[in-house]
Amino acid sequence: MNIDPRLRNQIEQHPYPLLFVTISGAHLYGFPSPDSDYDLRGVHLLPLETVIGLKAGEETVERSRVDEGLEIDLVTHDVSKFFQLMLKKNGYVLEQLLSPLVLHATPAYEELKALAPGCVTKYHAYHYLGFAATQWKLFQKEDPPRVKPLLYVYRVLLTGLHLMRTGEVEANLIHLNKEARLSYIPELVERKLEGTERSTLDAADMEFHRREYQRLVGELEQAMETTCLPEKPSSGAALNDLLVRIRLSTLNG
Repeated sequence: MNIDPRLRNQIEQHPYPLLFVTISGAHLYGFPSPDSDYDLRGVHLLPLETVIGLKAGEETVERSRVDEGLEIDLVTHDVSKFFQLMLKKNGYVLEQLLSPLVLHATPAYEELKALAPGCVTKYHAYHYLGFAATQWKLFQKEDPPRVKPLLYVYRVLLTGLHLMRTGEVEANLIHLNKEARLSYIPELVERKLEGTERSTLDAADMEFHRREYQRLVGELEQAMETTCLPEKPSSGAALNDLLVRIRLSTLNG
């Protein structure tokens, strides 16, 4: 993909070597507004002396800035922290890892992606149910209600459903709706794409979307009960092996 030099600058100015950097947020989900910021997510590698010594390094690096009119939010985790998050019911880190919008990649990143399926469990449904509940509360609180949190509600519920049914991580709402076929999604996405982050809905639509939210939550809860996904991840040993080899490479390199 062609990389905006302003995004490239964030990678080049990072204080630590990077395993990978991808684009997350609305650009990954398929509904960026003209004024949407860029959410960059990735993994960095701390110097070995900060891992084994008394002076700890930054496990998480967060940088937010506006570069020539482009708002950029960068968050990276040290490789050890990220691997640990992969072994928890954290769908967000798997979405970041498997995002097709790749800004920076290494051979270890390709190896890491191959281990992602072994991190998926039935309990990832809780991640998506919880995220949907948070976004729904945000949607309800606003007057008038905005399109953005509502799209996030539908995106996470459909991602969770797709994951429970197929074992595959898919974060793009446009792609997800090819399977779900929810007639109202294209119109909501169009309003978000052509509008701004503050695009709003009519209050009269609230009851309809409340019913849809409750219906999809019920479907996801049922899908968690009937899925063939395992209860525990299987990639733990392989992730540990990869982590050791990455740490040793910094010692030898």
